[in-house]
Parts: sequence; C-alpha cells; structure tokens
Amino acid sequence: MSHELNIGTQIPLENGNTATIMEKLGEGGQGTVYRVSIDGKDYALKWYFPERISKPKDFYENLKNNIEKGSPNDAFLWPKFLTTNNNGRFGYIMDLRPKNYRDFSEILLNKVNFNALSTVVMAAINIVNGFRDLHRNGYSYQDLNDGNFFIDTDTGSVLICDNDNVAPYGTSLGIAGKARYMAPEVVRSKMRPDNITDRFSLAVVLFLLFFRNHPLEGQRLVQCPCLTEELELKFYGKDPVFICDPERDNNRPVPDVHDNVIRLWPLFPAFFREIFQKVFSKDCLHRDRNRPTDNEWQIALTNLRSCIATCPNCGQETFMDESLGRCINCNISIPKQRILVCKDDKYKVVLFPGNKLYRCHTDSTSDDYQEITGEIIRNPKNPQLWGIKNLTQDCWNTEGAESKMIPPGGVLIITRTSRITFSASCSADIIF
Repeated sequence: MSHELNIGTQIPLENGNTATIMEKLGEGGQGTVYRVSIDGKDYALKWYFPERISKPKDFYENLKNNIEKGSPNDAFLWPKFLTTNNNGRFGYIMDLRPKNYRDFSEILLNKVNFNALSTVVMAAINIVNGFRDLHRNGYSYQDLNDGNFFIDTDTGSVLICDNDNVAPYGTSLGIAGKARYMAPEVVRSKMRPDNITDRFSLAVVLFLLFFRNHPLEGQRLVQCPCLTEELELKFYGKDPVFICDPERDNNRPVPDVHDNVIRLWPLFPAFFREIFQKVFSKDCLHRDRNRPTDNEWQIALTNLRSCIATCPNCGQETFMDESLGRCINCNISIPKQRILVCKDDKYKVVLFPGNKLYRCHTDSTSDDYQEITGEIIRNPKNPQLWGIKNLTQDCWNTEGAESKMIPPGGVLIITRTSRITFSASCSADIIF
C-alpha cells in the first residue's frame, strides 16, 4: 500500500483547519515530510507510516500532550498542530526549516563548514541549552542522534527537529534509538531511553561536532572485516572503549582512518578534553548515573568560549588558557594572558580584547550564558592598555593598584585590578 500523499491533497487537522500538500521534502524511518499550506502560510507536515509506529494510540496522545504543553524553548521545531487520526494514519504540523540552516550530517561530511571556531562552540552551547530546557520540563528525547539538528554555520544557531519521540520521564513509546547513539545500557536492553541515556547520546553528538569521529570507533572497529550484531553489542553495549581513554589504549584512533580526531584532540584545552574522558570513561559507560549533567556541559562550553581569542600573528581564532600557549593554526607561541576567575573557579574568562562577560559570570544567581554584561576592550588612544567595560546597570567595585567604583558604561583597567565585586554576593579575581 502506498503511503505517498498526492500534491493538492487536503489533510484535516484536529483544530478544524486543513493542510494542503504542496511538495514532498524528504523521507525518514517513521514517515515522510511534506511542505503544506495552511491559510496561505507554509509549514512542514510529518506523515507517518502506520506499520512503523509500535504504539500508535499512545504515540498520538503523546503528540497531543506535547502540543498542549508547548515547546521547551525556541530551538525546537516543536509540533504545532495534529492531523485527525484516520485509522492509524496521521501526522503533525511544524514550522519549516529556514534555508540558512544546514543538516548536521552535511557538516560531518564536510559539505559545509563553520565560519569560525567560536561558531562551533556556540552551536554546541545552543544544543546543550536546548536539551537542558527539555529535561527541565520533564521530558526525555529518547532518540537523540545526528539527524536531529539543523545548524546555521554562520551564527551557531540551532534548530532541533524530530521531536515526535519526546516523552515525559517514565513514558516509553517503543523507541530504542539510532545505532551508534544509544547508551550502552540501552544497547544491552537493560534500560529504556530516558533523560540519563540522553546524556550519553548528547555526548556522542558533541564529540562528533568537535572532533568529527565517533568516540567509540577506533582500531577495534577497523580490525573487523565485518561488523556483526555480536560485535555491535560488544563495541557499543557490553565492552565500549573510548578512543581517547587515558588508561585503556586498545581502541586508539588509526592514522589515515581517524585523522580528524588525531589532529583535533590535542588542540583543545585540557579541561574540555577531561569532560569527554569522564563521560566515556569505563565508570560512566557502565554506571550511567555518573554522566555529566546538562549543567556541567553548559559550564564547560561556556568556559571553552571564554578562552577563545584572535591570534596576534595569523588573525585566526585560537584557544588561550593555562594549558595552551600556542596558536592552534600557525603554532606561534602566545604570551600568557590574565584570567578572570568567577564563582569559586566555576567560570574562567581569558581577558583578551573581544572576549565578553555574561550574566552567569557576574550574577551569583544566574546561569544565563547569553546576556552580555561586560566586554574586554582596548584603549583607543593606547591599544596596549586593556580594560573591562561594565555593560550592566550596576556599579562594580575593584581592588588592586587602583581601587575604585566602575559605574555602568565605565571601564576598569585590567593591569591595575586584582578583584572585582559585581554585587554583594558575587565577586571575581584576576590572576596572571
């Protein structure tokens, strides 16, 4: 039986409106996506193959509940309307993807590239923030993989699609996930997908984004002439080994096969590599409750963004922190920079012109990584003199060679400051 919908077909919606089929956009494992018109405005319709939905009644009701509850944040192409359910044949309406967003798979295949290092980091921050808000709203994604993201490679903005498998904690829709992205305990059939297994899948996506290789696919996989079901169970479920594990070296990246991770892994700051070593450690692979949380990822990524600066030699973005002293592009030695240490070592910001402070740095009660509250600038009359401009509505107080109050719009001189008090409950130290 054909599942294709003809151009011009009108599909009734639950709200009494109708969607007119305009063109086919693509096809996936569960159904086909069409461009449709509703009251003269274009949307996307995902239309399901009935035989590929294991619990169609529960699935439909879950979609209905998700629509009523609303999207966790603007990053999700969340279901907006349901079609009527015609003997198991149904679908849902969502917004269309804007043309400036590209498939994550295109990025992984190097068909499209990010315009800057900071844009890659921004995309990762937005991905993590999306899932942090999803989990805070009591949902688990259950099928997180490389096909779930559209990314604007010029800005790092992210759209998360395929939200039809999202369900409240404890709800199972019969979805296990996509091979290579499922947590080991799901591969072993010991657990159903939930917010904890989401943490593993998210880490896989982030590793692919930064290092362009799968974290569990090293020499063990290369040495196999055929990847049987038994070997898949071993490599991804029963005995997974991280390719950059500091203690186990039996699954290292292979030259000419895994050149991306071989080249990129050493370029990143030690603190960022350590969070991947934690999430893919033997302990976390087999004791899933120890996996880094969304908040831990958000802090690590915010710190990664805060140590990006422009190389004074080649003009490209590079990392600057305590563990790195050379440009990752031209390999020139870069002088050590002063660092702002916030919230008892939770956040660190390299004080290099162009870098910014955010609400999470200057407000003891906030984890807002988006609102800019300060910026490191050069003195226009003396470019060798750097300062931090106060972009808040509050006065800052400084200690050091020149202790003073910094009003909104004022600038403190970095070399003359050892400590900044942003508020009665939030201060930071400048170290060198």
